[in-house]
Amino acid sequence: MILSRLKLFNVNCNTCFIGGERIKETLHPNAYLKNIRNVNCGLRARTKILVLLEKQGCSASKIAKQTEQSYGVVMYHLRLLKNEGTVERKGSGRYVWLATGLGQKRLG
Repeated sequence: MILSRLKLFNVNCNTCFIGGERIKETLHPNAYLKNIRNVNCGLRARTKILVLLEKQGCSASKIAKQTEQSYGVVMYHLRLLKNEGTVERKGSGRYVWLATGLGQKRLG
């Protein structure tokens, strides 16, 4: 499952635990939005979504299942990311969401 590749983040601080080891949390650069206040829980949610979409296009329900977030949370963040131009949706009926490749790039 894709979630196993993601870091599991501790909700209360800016660290995560991998294999019992404490590691500083890494957020996706495109998780930061220009027009809204960027709070930690939103940044973590958008990071999980963007990491998944960089690997493959997915429907919102599949993103919700693989990132263990509710469908409503996923749709909220996908709309925000779409307004920023970071993701786009393709198809009709059940949309497939894709990363556009626009925005900041990871260093190193």
